[in-house]
Amino acid sequence: MTAPPCTESGHVFDVAGESLVGVLSRPATKCDTALLIVVGGPQYRAGSHRQFVDLARSVAAAGHAVLRFDHRGMGDSGGAMRSFEQISDDIAAAIDLLFKQLPGLRRVVLWGLCDGASAALIYCQATNDQRVGGLCVVNPWVRSAQTLARTHVKHYYLQRLREPAFWRKVLSGGVAWTALRGLFGSLRTSRATARVDATQQAPFQLRMADAWHDTSRPILLLLSGRDYTAREFIEAVRTEPAWAGALERSELSQHMLEEADHTFSDRAHQQAIEALTCEWLAALPAPSQRMESP
Repeated sequence: MTAPPCTESGHVFDVAGESLVGVLSRPATKCDTALLIVVGGPQYRAGSHRQFVDLARSVAAAGHAVLRFDHRGMGDSGGAMRSFEQISDDIAAAIDLLFKQLPGLRRVVLWGLCDGASAALIYCQATNDQRVGGLCVVNPWVRSAQTLARTHVKHYYLQRLREPAFWRKVLSGGVAWTALRGLFGSLRTSRATARVDATQQAPFQLRMADAWHDTSRPILLLLSGRDYTAREFIEAVRTEPAWAGALERSELSQHMLEEADHTFSDRAHQQAIEALTCEWLAALPAPSQRMESP
């Protein structure tokens, strides 16, 4: 009888007195690398259209353990709702669980979509956890008033200005005047400089950029061509000093899926993401030793 490509088990683990729920997908053989799916947004461990379920099983079938879990306040886990900037303790506990459950494990790779990707970078910046040996970031969330305005100007308003129908509406006194006012407002915002209060913690975008520039961890960057979040990230990389040189970073692999939407809802795009993740994991150099928690 052929061995199953992976087995799955449910786990409950503790963070600050609250119970978190996760599902661990194990490959048929022992592994030294595990993938931790960091769930972001109003989402739980299954993911939109079960994308995290399929991703976990695909990666486990390729030989790597995968844990997907609900952080506090989400899904079946306890505790109050919290933002992606507040789940570093949850990520640390999930990594602890992986090392407890998987003898021979040497490193964990964090995989996150949207603000799940942002949370993964923030975790690395905040903890410098040497157990994290890589990052898979998918359409990372870096939104600010400035990047949103620049993205709208570049990808919405400039396209509208090229449309003859738009100018016919302007000349006839139609609703296009509202779009013009929106354009002028976005231009003003896009040219503004974000203010940083020195008495407060650095904005999350700066903490993300700091982690990004740490070359000790390889990064896989996956972007959707039909997604404003991905476009905002590209705009930030091109215009924000903190992100200068981000796409020229050593140990960076990047792929753009031109026709994909934010969550890769088309099954072909979802399978492409799974394949790219598996290929990148397979190409990572072997970990040198088992890392301990910070």
